Amino acid sequence: MKLLHSTIIGTGQPLIILHGYFGMSDNWKSLGTQFSENFEVHLIDQRNHGRSFHSEDFDYELLVEDLYNYVQHHHLEYLILLGHSMGGKVAMQFAVTYPELVDKLMVADISPRFYKPHHEDILAALNVVNFKLHNTRKKVEDVLRIYIKEEAVLQFLLKNVYWKSKGELAYRFNLQSLMEHNSEVGEALPSLTHFNGETLFLKGEKSNYITENDNALIEAHFPNSKTVTIKNAGHWLHAENPDQFYEEVINFLT
Repeated sequence: MKLLHSTIIGTGQPLIILHGYFGMSDNWKSLGTQFSENFEVHLIDQRNHGRSFHSEDFDYELLVEDLYNYVQHHHLEYLILLGHSMGGKVAMQFAVTYPELVDKLMVADISPRFYKPHHEDILAALNVVNFKLHNTRKKVEDVLRIYIKEEAVLQFLLKNVYWKSKGELAYRFNLQSLMEHNSEVGEALPSLTHFNGETLFLKGEKSNYITENDNALIEAHFPNSKTVTIKNAGHWLHAENPDQFYEEVINFLT
């Protein structure tokens, strides 16, 4: 059994944080450190991301199974789960699959519905990079900048570029597998599943990932849920307005 890589900080009730697509645990370091004043925070790298293992296989059932194995390995119970985007889908599916393990659930800017694949542009841009030719961080950045116009997205992706060995750069994520399974990321939560525990949905004011039309579906799966809006923030709401994000999470948990 392969175990997910994580960083564990703080003591108390376990709070597991799951990053989004192309992300990694490092994206949550600042907020994780703040949360660790009250909780034992587990910043997870999911399969094919960060420092966790690479695999040809990738779907939500496997991501949930990875998390279950991690929870069992660390003897965790009475979990608080916080997931962003893809990580939010994993958190939701884990909660409906293992409700007895979950105390509270928080989902950042994603709904249980199906989303059409929409990362093709990013995948195409990442594929243009040839690490044999583009052998400095600057060269990689220059290539990606041609295709990716949003500065925040560009910087977010560049965090995944690292020195694999002396003189050789690489991506931390498994680009090949993510390309092959891109459609999996938009999959809906299985129908007729539900979690009755306390649940908080956080949506970005400028994001269209959670809309009014999602309210009925959210309520069907999570009858004990509420939704709050993070002001002046898009899809990366935890990075764009970390102060309000932190405040809403702490208010919900306490």
